[in-house]
Amino acid sequence: MRIVKIILYALLTLLLTVLLVIYFCDRAVTHAANGKLYSAIEEIPYNKTGLLPGTSKYLGAGVLNPYYVNRLEAAVRLLKAGKITYIIISGDNSSIYYNEPAMMRADLLKAGIDSSCIFSDYAGFRTFDSVVRLKAIFSQDSVTVISQPFQNERAIYIASREGIAAIGFNARDVDTPGSFKVQAREKLARVKVFLDYFLGTKPRYLGEKILIP
Repeated sequence: MRIVKIILYALLTLLLTVLLVIYFCDRAVTHAANGKLYSAIEEIPYNKTGLLPGTSKYLGAGVLNPYYVNRLEAAVRLLKAGKITYIIISGDNSSIYYNEPAMMRADLLKAGIDSSCIFSDYAGFRTFDSVVRLKAIFSQDSVTVISQPFQNERAIYIASREGIAAIGFNARDVDTPGSFKVQAREKLARVKVFLDYFLGTKPRYLGEKILIP
């Protein structure tokens, strides 16, 4: 019986520790973005460059991903309003059958965005890689991140660690049954950011620099 109590106490202690870690990481990321998120196009300051993180265009069976649609819409609005001059599309290009930057570029062109404004980052496998590469490859020290609020907050936190002055333009969020899973994954992703910096993680790929005028 004593052994059972010891095991239960250890498990409870572990659970509380995990919850405290998740809470601390979540609050630290949110705090870093205070005053740096914008939802109104007329209020957001100008930045030369925007960062559009990739996501899948379809959820399956030809159903459009609302996260994708809303991010594209927000990016087009910023560019057409002159709030950014260039946009870096950073996403997963891990196979010949899946290319987030290519899909987003094609849709931006369809929306009337000039190709000279668009730069593609094919090694943005996750937000951490996209933000680190923003400075390491594209030599940008300021940026407007264009995504849903939860990802904007995390990107701004990473940018602060990389010496990048970042703000976020909030694409319309998504309120569906599946959005709860996204929010739950986000909590773990924020813990992963702290783990990345603790372990000295680097992006999967770096490479040669790309010049933005």
